[in-house]
Amino acid sequence: MNILDENVPLEQRHLLRAWGVHCRVIGQDIVRLSLGDDDILALLHRLKQPTLFTRDEDFFGRQLCHPSYGLVWLDVAAEEAGLFIRRLLRHPRFVRKADRMGTVVRAHHDGLEFWQRHRATLCRIRWQHSR
Repeated sequence: MNILDENVPLEQRHLLRAWGVHCRVIGQDIVRLSLGDDDILALLHRLKQPTLFTRDEDFFGRQLCHPSYGLVWLDVAAEEAGLFIRRLLRHPRFVRKADRMGTVVRAHHDGLEFWQRHRATLCRIRWQHSR
């Protein structure tokens, strides 16, 4: 399940849907209230293998790695969020839901940086040539 934080603009959700990417939005589809960071993490624990896409830098930290969810910090402009979500979901390293579980990712123009459970170092990979 792909989850969009409230800070991802709704027009990006519409763009993702047009591309065939299914996602749910916090504050609209999942819960009707704004949630704080701790409440979002508690929500992720209750859902089945979600990947949260957020523009909140606070969600990028090794200590947040958990086997039952994945976190993606979209370190891009708001109007680019949908494009970078699609790019990450198409990247061979993260194409399967199982590949995203237990990872905390930073997606940005140069590529992807990510923490993995049971790994002490930050991994870095560049984007593939095609978008």
